[in-house]
Amino acid sequence: MPQEPQPKRMNLMQLTFIVAVNMMGSGIIMLPTNMAKVGAISLLSWIVTALGSMAIAYGFAQAGLFNQRPGGMSAYAEDAYGKSGYFLVFILYFLSLAIGNVAIGISAVGYLSSFLPALSATPVATCVSLIFLLWLTTVANFGGPSITGRIGSITVWGVIIPVGLLSVFGWFWFSPSTFGAAWNPHGLSLGEGMGSSIALTLWAFLGMESAAQNSAAVENPKRDVPLACLFGTLGAAVIYILSTTVIQGIVPNEELAKSTGPFGLAYAHMFNPFVGSIIMALAVMACLGSLLGWQFTIAQTGKAAADERMFPAFFTKVNRMGAPVTGMIVMAVVQSLLALMTISPTLSEQFAALVNLAVVTNVLPYIIALSALVIMMKSAGVSGSKYAFNVFIVTVAMLYSTYALYASGHSAVMGGMLVTALAFIIWGFLAPRFSGQAGTPARAAAA
Repeated sequence: MPQEPQPKRMNLMQLTFIVAVNMMGSGIIMLPTNMAKVGAISLLSWIVTALGSMAIAYGFAQAGLFNQRPGGMSAYAEDAYGKSGYFLVFILYFLSLAIGNVAIGISAVGYLSSFLPALSATPVATCVSLIFLLWLTTVANFGGPSITGRIGSITVWGVIIPVGLLSVFGWFWFSPSTFGAAWNPHGLSLGEGMGSSIALTLWAFLGMESAAQNSAAVENPKRDVPLACLFGTLGAAVIYILSTTVIQGIVPNEELAKSTGPFGLAYAHMFNPFVGSIIMALAVMACLGSLLGWQFTIAQTGKAAADERMFPAFFTKVNRMGAPVTGMIVMAVVQSLLALMTISPTLSEQFAALVNLAVVTNVLPYIIALSALVIMMKSAGVSGSKYAFNVFIVTVAMLYSTYALYASGHSAVMGGMLVTALAFIIWGFLAPRFSGQAGTPARAAAA
């Protein structure tokens, strides 16, 4: 009997492209404005972030090869810390997605306000517009995953194409004098300049932890997954660095720092306001598509945890089209509250506050999950140079992540610690469900 043909698997180049596209999304499009508030010296943050992000991506690629259970980072943490580690990583990552969604919504409001200035005329108007977009993309997801996936695969190009083209062709409009005037308007030291935007630049790389999830569909996963993680992260880094550098030499720093749509403004300077408006429209499309996809992802993440009895049971409920509607509605309420809690005088200040908090709640799970790689390798019998190299890279990744926590600022770290405290309180009530699996320490102590 002839064997059925095996499905064609991805090669290194295809996987690398997927990794880069997954990271780019809408994370870049408000960054030039926030970096301009510091000056072009903030571009030095990209160097530190690119190296740290590649170390993190490599660490997760290795962890994904040793542990292929569902749950991603949560499953990695479970190898070292048991169910409590699984829950802590899940809840922090889950909340970081919610915070990140609000930041993406702020980006969409910023670009939409170029067409409808009233949307961001006051802090209250910005907040109302943001909450409307959060609910709009939530309701749009009720149609199920197939519709969401098709929309997301198209809209992501609304930011990748303009940013990619600017990285290559924007240099024809680059002015060294404009860039020189923007370099260090506030007289920061080299160290201050390099650390000034670590959280903002790391925001653009969030999502690299998902790079190893395609390992089952790769021709040679042991070789290609780590390489694709590194090359994909490096490729995204090159585009990020080129685009945010060239824009500082096209748009005067003072004008860029006040913009609610920096890439549209750059194209308006390069060509004319009409072209700038087209870029603005593409950015809005990309933000809404990204927000649509992430709203579905966060509900699915909650459903996966609820299936493991680590989250309220109502997150498991889906409609006839496979959409976890109840979970989506609950998370839309949570995100609306986040929008109200972070309301700021300007749109860019609210974006920066959300990004800093999202980075803190994302980086803590990075550190916890990456620290489990040592026990994974011990269990798998890895030794010698491979073990030493992996330990070195993952240590660099964890130290960089710790530095990113510090660079996020006091208020963001305080918020992250409060969330962590609440997570342990919740776990205290959930832990009895897993007492049979968690071993017998409590029973031994009682005896």
